[in-house]
Amino acid sequence: MVTMSATVDVSATSTEAERLAFARDVLRIEADALDRVRVRLDESIVRAAEWILESSGDVIVTGMGKAGIVGQKLAATLASTGTRAFPLHPAEAIHGDLGRVRAGDIVIALSQSGETDEVLRLIPTLKRLGASLVAITERASSSLGRLADLCIELGPIEEACPLQLAPSASTTALMAVGDALALLVSRLRDFKPEDFALYHPGGSLGRKLGRVDDVMRTGRHVRTAQAEETVREVFVRLAGPRRRAGAVLIVDPAGRLAGIFTDGDLARLFETRREAMLDRPIAEVMTANPVQVIVGATIAEAIEALQSRKLSELPVVDRDGNPVGLVDLTDLIGLVPADLEADRV
Repeated sequence: MVTMSATVDVSATSTEAERLAFARDVLRIEADALDRVRVRLDESIVRAAEWILESSGDVIVTGMGKAGIVGQKLAATLASTGTRAFPLHPAEAIHGDLGRVRAGDIVIALSQSGETDEVLRLIPTLKRLGASLVAITERASSSLGRLADLCIELGPIEEACPLQLAPSASTTALMAVGDALALLVSRLRDFKPEDFALYHPGGSLGRKLGRVDDVMRTGRHVRTAQAEETVREVFVRLAGPRRRAGAVLIVDPAGRLAGIFTDGDLARLFETRREAMLDRPIAEVMTANPVQVIVGATIAEAIEALQSRKLSELPVVDRDGNPVGLVDLTDLIGLVPADLEADRV
């Protein structure tokens, strides 16, 4: 059964309840359309994903009007999940932008009717350029479906618009199938969180998925000491201008991380009137076997370690246990959940 347009009657004199019912009816119709497309979807989308995965070229996405806007979103989703993809406006394409297409590229053309003139005019040139054409359209028997090398058929979709004019259910279906295609390619590519971080360096999410290597303090900005040095000797030796973290990393004779001594630990020696410990080996007052992360860990993992133990400093070690850096909570401002600052002690 074909989706029917919204039937709830609304007008300038309609009630708030009637208007709400209309809005809900639009959502129901679009949801029903998606469900029918889901059932109809066949192996063509798998073949399209495999083509994209195996291709050495780029993916070019084109469509006119609202389908073109959906195409821009599809290109962006493909690009953000590891596939080189670019949108191409069909009207601009026939005036020179087809120069962006080369042999081996895959062109994905979106058109609900499959009869969009601006898109159809591209096809002869795309064929001569040696690009493969994947159509996402209502009918495989449409002009676009017949000319494509592969067609992902949506089936008949009637718009939610009472006038049957404004693209609504059809663009929802195009976008959903585009998402399914892009995410299938991503899954086949074995796209991992660290890959996502590589393409999303901006914003809170991208930064959290980055590596501690990108934010940790290294070199002279990490204070280290031998276990046998006294507390006083350590702080005298480490005095001077530097990007000072609030902790000293203690290493054993083999250079492995043995413990940590924080500025808070130093303050507590005075608060508890244990000033005599200033002239004792720092190993006697350090926290042995401190919480640490291995180089290459994500920033999100570092944040979790700090938050779960209410810490302010986190050593970063290599796989042999040698300290290579230090993450200080102040380096994570803007990346840290709001409640982490409140939980600090």
